[in-house]
Amino acid sequence: MKIHEFLIPQLQQEVALTEKFLKRIPEDKMGWKPHERSMTIKQIANHLSEIPSWITGTMEAEAWDVQGYVAPNHASVEDIIKELKTNAVAAETSLKKPDSEFEHTWKMTKEGETLFEMPKFNVLQTMVMNQFPHHRAQLGVYFRLLDISVPATYGPSADEQ
Repeated sequence: MKIHEFLIPQLQQEVALTEKFLKRIPEDKMGWKPHERSMTIKQIANHLSEIPSWITGTMEAEAWDVQGYVAPNHASVEDIIKELKTNAVAAETSLKKPDSEFEHTWKMTKEGETLFEMPKFNVLQTMVMNQFPHHRAQLGVYFRLLDISVPATYGPSADEQ
């Protein structure tokens, strides 16, 4: 099996699960957060929508300098879902590379200082794909606190049994 044949279905599953969560966000709760240091629902949702673009960035470049990074800031759930889907299509295309490309080193820098570097495959698995369940879980906690039904992900949720 080629690496992209492993990663693309994984990406498709994570995007589909993420879309289920995003569709449950009430527009009137976009600014809600459980604690002053927490992200708002809108910030988490926008962050989830950009994750596939990190795949494209990893596969199409050798490094990323995060200095000056600006997070997406879509105002509506509809726009956030559109961003997720657009980024996912581009990510799938970027993954269709020879296996040898996944061995190349990729690094994240800030103002010339290396924050981390590792083979692209490891970046994709540890720093990118793991972001999906991490931030969906945050959103799930927010939903629970707001009495919004939490979607099932890798198994049933207490709300969908």
